[in-house]
Amino acid sequence: MPELPEPPERPDRAYGAPEGETEAERRRRRAWFLRELAEARALRERVQPRRAKVARLRHAMRMRTFRW
Repeated sequence: MPELPEPPERPDRAYGAPEGETEAERRRRRAWFLRELAEARALRERVQPRRAKVARLRHAMRMRTFRW
């Protein structure tokens, strides 16, 4: 049976986090990513308003029919 690679020492290594990155740096990087994502969504909404509206309505319908 082939040898399996050793699991990473810290779980965040599995997701491509740079070596020696602190929790604060990871949060800063994540906040930047989420800002960029929100900006991209807003741009798409301005460029394709009908498609964005349909997507919002679909999401609302999914949330109404979702059971906890």
